[in-house]
Amino acid sequence: MPEYVLELRGISKLFPGVKALDGVDFQLRAGEIHALMGENGAGKSTLIKIITGVHQPDGGEIYLDGKKVLFKSPRDAGAAGVAAIYQHVTSYPHLSVTENIFMGHEKRKHGLIQWGAMHKEAQALIETLDADFKAIDLMGHLSVAQQQMVEIAKALSTNARIIIMDEPTAALTRNEANRLYEITDKLRDDGAAVIFISHRFEDMYRLASRVTVYRDSRYIWTRDIGDVTDGGLIHAMVGRELNELFPKPEIEAGEEVLRVEELSLSGVFKDISLTARRGEIVGVTGLVGAGRTEVMETLFGLTPPDSGKIHLNGRKVSIYSPSDAMKQGLGMLTEDRQHKGLILDWDIGRNITLPELSRFAKMGVVDENSERTIAKELAERVDTKAKTLFDLASSLSGGNQQKVAVARSLTSKLDVLIMDEPTKGVDVGAKAAIYEIMGELAKQGMAIIMVSSEMPEILGMCDRIYIMCEGRVTGELSRAEANGERILALAMKKAAQQAGQEVSQ
Repeated sequence: MPEYVLELRGISKLFPGVKALDGVDFQLRAGEIHALMGENGAGKSTLIKIITGVHQPDGGEIYLDGKKVLFKSPRDAGAAGVAAIYQHVTSYPHLSVTENIFMGHEKRKHGLIQWGAMHKEAQALIETLDADFKAIDLMGHLSVAQQQMVEIAKALSTNARIIIMDEPTAALTRNEANRLYEITDKLRDDGAAVIFISHRFEDMYRLASRVTVYRDSRYIWTRDIGDVTDGGLIHAMVGRELNELFPKPEIEAGEEVLRVEELSLSGVFKDISLTARRGEIVGVTGLVGAGRTEVMETLFGLTPPDSGKIHLNGRKVSIYSPSDAMKQGLGMLTEDRQHKGLILDWDIGRNITLPELSRFAKMGVVDENSERTIAKELAERVDTKAKTLFDLASSLSGGNQQKVAVARSLTSKLDVLIMDEPTKGVDVGAKAAIYEIMGELAKQGMAIIMVSSEMPEILGMCDRIYIMCEGRVTGELSRAEANGERILALAMKKAAQQAGQEVSQ
């Protein structure tokens, strides 16, 4: 048997004005999970489209089991045992799980679809994955994690032996991600070869036996996971050292601009108190389900609290809606940029100016020249990579979508900006750019509240850190006091009894 079940040698791909791949290599062994890492634009997606037959290479060779092949279409790749599972599942929500699994390769006999056989096999595949739904359920009724299980079942239904997973954990909770890890391990143990693409180092360390890195459309290196370090990986991906990733400026904090006192929402969080000063980056962290996002959405006026006080610039305020919050000088960058942060079918410029569109309107008519001028200034301020402001937001990478969302929040004059998981789903280079933006805003006197599940960025960027567990603040640490062990201990500390007694170590 050849050493590699799949091998790519010197693959190149040109698009008009762009060299998407420049002589890259890749080798995949049978029964391994191989992580493919790199920034957005590094060439990962193009490589996957070549492996799956969506694109054909302009140069180089592809070998399957040691034999040279060329996939002229996804059907060719599928027939050879190649399947892909993408971050954003492309399913048919009004059809059943069975129909989604067998779409395009239905079981037929004498020209008739064998529904009974398909339902039976689909249910068996679902049970193999220990999924908690049925083959007859509608796809649109399933969670994101469940829909990804259906995609895995679809790959298994085609007897795929090479399975590509493209950012599958980006939209999953920690528990859902752990379940996906178990399923991926099982696929490997059953003999499948898995290419796992992720921006999350946690995914790579948990699953992969080898790692390949691309940068700027070129192959950098392949290493065994035991030989990989955070610093070496980051340098390979972005060409910068680890200590350059968190460009935290040293700023002397100014006057207190936000004070929250004993904010409560029944059944969600209780007695939340926190402060933020001008020039500070204040972290809020904790495990999934701790109530962090819910607190921030209440501050921003999306949900009214049951009790508590909010002070901005020394005076008590009442915030009944996001527009109220922004008028008071408080903005929010939402965690879910695709559904809550941006209108993906609109262009970049209009997404940026939308919160303050009335500023550009006279007698009910929008002054588009003024609007575009402001949008251009803000897009350049956050270094958005796009050809024009007329490009649709949906055409941008995740990192650039996040930059547009940041620019959008800057159209209003803000004293406090809440950033909920600001680097979720973006690559290392885009993360560094977003951190730089945060630092610049803090220098200008804005107070930043960063909600994050990522320990390195909390430790690397925050002046003070509030830790939450089960709807309560269980600790506050200064930058000097904070370390991973102390934060995790506070994040796992059980909330006090319902009477509200203080938690113990």
